[in-house]
Amino acid sequence: MATCEVCGNDYWMTFEVRTVSGDVHTFDSFECAAHKLAPICEHCQVKIVGHGVEVNGRFFCCGHCARSAVRGEGAEIRDAVGARPS
Repeated sequence: MATCEVCGNDYWMTFEVRTVSGDVHTFDSFECAAHKLAPICEHCQVKIVGHGVEVNGRFFCCGHCARSAVRGEGAEIRDAVGARPS
C-alpha cells in the first residue's frame, strides 16, 4: 500500500502521476491529484480541471477570464481546443 501525498490516506489502489519535469506524485483519488497538480486561473483563482486557456504562459479557466486579464488580445482568445500554437 502507498500513502496519498495530499490527504495521507494509506490505500491499496493509489496511483502515480509523473509530470513532464520528472516529478512523481502518489494519490488515492483524482480529487487529490487535481488539488495538488491543477493550475489555478490567474483571474478568478479557480482550479483549472478542464482544457483551460493559456496566453503567453499564463493560465486561465476560460476565454472570459483570459480576455478580462490580458489586454490587447481580446478577439484572439477563444474557448476552443485546437492545435498547439507554434
